Amino acid sequence: MKITDLRCAVIGKHPVVRIVTDEGLYGLGAVEFTKTYLKPWVLHFREALLGEDPTDVERVMLKIRQRGSFKPYGAAVSAIEHALWDIAGKAANVPVYKLLGGKVRDTVRVYNGSIRKKRTGDRPEDYADDVRWMMHQPENFFMVKQGISFHSNMKDSIPDFHYGPRQRQSGYHGAMDQGQISERGFNHMLDCVSAMKEVLGDKVSLSLDCGPGWFLNDAIRFARAVEKFDLMWLEDMLSGDYVPWVNPQAYRELTVSTSTPIHTGEQIYMRHNFKELIESQAVRVIGPDPADVGGIAELKWVTEHAYMHSIMMAPHGTANGLLGLGALINVCATLPANFIAFEYPSASDPWWNDIVIGLPERIVIDSHVGLLPAPGLGLDIDAEAAKKYLADEDIGFFLP
Repeated sequence: MKITDLRCAVIGKHPVVRIVTDEGLYGLGAVEFTKTYLKPWVLHFREALLGEDPTDVERVMLKIRQRGSFKPYGAAVSAIEHALWDIAGKAANVPVYKLLGGKVRDTVRVYNGSIRKKRTGDRPEDYADDVRWMMHQPENFFMVKQGISFHSNMKDSIPDFHYGPRQRQSGYHGAMDQGQISERGFNHMLDCVSAMKEVLGDKVSLSLDCGPGWFLNDAIRFARAVEKFDLMWLEDMLSGDYVPWVNPQAYRELTVSTSTPIHTGEQIYMRHNFKELIESQAVRVIGPDPADVGGIAELKWVTEHAYMHSIMMAPHGTANGLLGLGALINVCATLPANFIAFEYPSASDPWWNDIVIGLPERIVIDSHVGLLPAPGLGLDIDAEAAKKYLADEDIGFFLP
């Protein structure tokens, strides 16, 4: 079997990769909906892939893996890797998790980072109302994640929230505010956490997406101050999202200063960049994204290494969309006991529910998703239904 074409089309907001072969099999991979600009980056790998056997996933990846980078550019390599595994599974007529060593769980736990309504404001009562709404959704999530501090509008809506320079409501995804947090800002965050925990109690767990943008002194103070709330974790305080570095030394100082679990990793590309973070016990939880870390095999390698160092795993995935569920479900079905849950990605537009083939009517039941029975990553796109969402330049995307 040989690869005859590599294609990429932006469907809605998602760049979608399609690898075509001379035997009629094809594979799909999805990029986060925040990265519509990555289509040219995907297509520049076309020459490297043509003529290769897509079922030799690792051999193909050796040609392109070194051309990726921290978020967002690792996404192009990752989506190609997903499409290769999709073909490999179809060629073997088995779900991809069978090729990754087989399942260790029959359903996969997920948490809520994507099913949300627009919050009415940034006051404690607004946060309380928001998590009250979340905890009563039919998915019955065991945990919800809320953005605070630099990962929220607080930095703009709370006067003098911090003392650093401000990029006021820039609207640019990836812009980073940073500065020492004021006493007013600090106390406001604590009030919001207290209000949320009063609603959730111990029925639904809470984690906080915090940054990046914190300095170490503020991060230590806050992590200690919220110890009484028994949070699942504090995420991306020092680095994260589009920050192209890790700083394990600072993360380790934060981690050993508190009993609140510290989490990072969604922006990190490849296992090598997790090595010091894991081996120095710099965090308690890591959260690589299979659509950014270099693919599902890369995420599995990182998880196994973390397992040997007693570090928990909670993969990121909020923006990967319904098509991205295939990669998350297949790899997480195979992960060892340090796996907690992955961040459930809902549809970026409602019509994705109409064009993705292979999902059950109820995807999440009691905070779990079932394994997908179809070969490959288990999902496909209804080409006829999706055509109206293609740009004119992508009209041939679904051709054999």
